[in-house]
Amino acid sequence: MEKTWRWFGRNDKITLAMLRQIGVEGIVTALHDVPLGEVWTREAIRELREYIEAAGLRWSVVESLPVTETIKYGGPDRNQQIEIYKESLRNLAAEGIKTVCYNFMPVLDWARTDLLHPNENGSSNLYFSYAEFAYFDIYILKRKGAREEWGQTVIPRPGDSERDILAEVDELRKTMTPEREHELVENIVIKTQGFVSGNFREDDEAPLEKFRAFLDLYEGIDKTQLRENMKYFLEAIMPVCDECDINMCVHPDDPPIAILGLPRIVRTAEDIRWFLNAVPNPHNGLTFCAGSLSAGAYNDVVAMAREFAPRTHFVHLRSCHIFPNGDFTEASHLGGRADLVELCKIFERPTLPFRVDHGRTMLGDETRGYNAGYSFLGRMYAMAQMQGVLATLKHEEKPHPQPLP
Repeated sequence: MEKTWRWFGRNDKITLAMLRQIGVEGIVTALHDVPLGEVWTREAIRELREYIEAAGLRWSVVESLPVTETIKYGGPDRNQQIEIYKESLRNLAAEGIKTVCYNFMPVLDWARTDLLHPNENGSSNLYFSYAEFAYFDIYILKRKGAREEWGQTVIPRPGDSERDILAEVDELRKTMTPEREHELVENIVIKTQGFVSGNFREDDEAPLEKFRAFLDLYEGIDKTQLRENMKYFLEAIMPVCDECDINMCVHPDDPPIAILGLPRIVRTAEDIRWFLNAVPNPHNGLTFCAGSLSAGAYNDVVAMAREFAPRTHFVHLRSCHIFPNGDFTEASHLGGRADLVELCKIFERPTLPFRVDHGRTMLGDETRGYNAGYSFLGRMYAMAQMQGVLATLKHEEKPHPQPLP
């Protein structure tokens, strides 16, 4: 597989020169300075591509060309936004960039409640607590109907015993501090969304009000309708993908559970089968994010990799550990539920790009201002682990010389 790295442009504290030194071959990036809903011009794409190539690397994957909310909920300007999207796709293809990772998650991209959860060895990981997320929803966001929904929510977990999430939330309320409430808003709304979806910025003065306004846009949108909106979008852009030989690869939902009253439609094997079959064009494919999928206790990640490998255009290698109560954390890239060694066997082909994802924060990463989940030393460590796995697999494929008699 092609070794790639998510890079956040010229302002990224991790430079292209650093990436070349650690064995990165391709860059995964986007035009982060272009406002949502505007065309990515060929000139702007070319300028960034040439900047990357001048460092001895190539722009392998776009992550992400954002799908605006109006496309997802089916707003009145949906068709206009789809035309803008198609123009951006043509401009990317004209500059030789033909793999586009995107997501169809309403409002909220990936979510975590703790961005520096301590490990025993002194490093830290991203962590998701269902009780803390439910507390945020009920008592900070104060979403209408949130308490009733959480009382009926089944938490994906390894065991069969039920979890009383509302009792945990009420217990948590007794010890919750204003500082921790502020941290939850930062972790859920600002620090994980501002550099990903573009819906929020760190200087937003009223992020919760803005968040509620986005949620209101999805009133009445259920799983069936969101699926139909995704199908509408994909059918509209597939002629451009055929014309330009562009592979679209949707990222699974993270976490793989319906939250905040919003439907999530790329969580399970059944979900993936649905959108691949609904639009059977081979350019309609999947970003196989082993971390997102392994956070769902009901997902057999290896079986899913085998089934969907023919329609996988991009791979995110990371793994999650699920605790007995269903909460989950990022695991070592050689641990957790995802079995990345087996996934490398399944996906190994020269033209398929992969990147390590959400590395641990370690050895001072936490002081260097990196985006949440995107440390340098932690991801470099993970990249070294995966490079070792791939080198071993390649070695095993070679015929071994017969021992001398």
